[in-house]
Amino acid sequence: MKIDDLVCCQELYYTGKLLVMRDAAQMRLKELHEQDRPLPVKLEGAVVFYAGPAKPTKESFGAIGPTTSIRMDCFLEMLFQQGVQATIGKGKRSDLSTSLCRRYGRAYLLAPSGAAASLSKRIKSLRVIAYEDLGTEAVYEIEVENFPLIVATDKNGLDIFSFNRR
Repeated sequence: MKIDDLVCCQELYYTGKLLVMRDAAQMRLKELHEQDRPLPVKLEGAVVFYAGPAKPTKESFGAIGPTTSIRMDCFLEMLFQQGVQATIGKGKRSDLSTSLCRRYGRAYLLAPSGAAASLSKRIKSLRVIAYEDLGTEAVYEIEVENFPLIVATDKNGLDIFSFNRR
């Protein structure tokens, strides 16, 4: 996926690696970032999926669906500074998020909500790469195939949620 080629409202199917993380892991990463300490995970070039895995095992998540992204906005600039290319989640984000996508030339993508069992079938491999003690909030690396996404905010700051608003 080339961020420069993504256009707001575009539908696509992504095949490749994603880093799955939520609030607790990002809070730890941000603390390390602010202390100028090395992070336990490589974020350069990564795509971060804000998701809630259900009962992960070594072989499967069972179900995995996007989680609300707006509450992750306080971590977004740190992710972009560390080289994250795009984030994936659900729902509208803050004006700050749109501004950061434009400033850093990054994107925000939507994964279908309410399809967690179906999305889990698109996962080809998974492994915990940081903060195993957080359980379902650990950082996972997953490999997906034909993962359905919609570009919500492109690198120019065009935002799907701003269309048809009066």
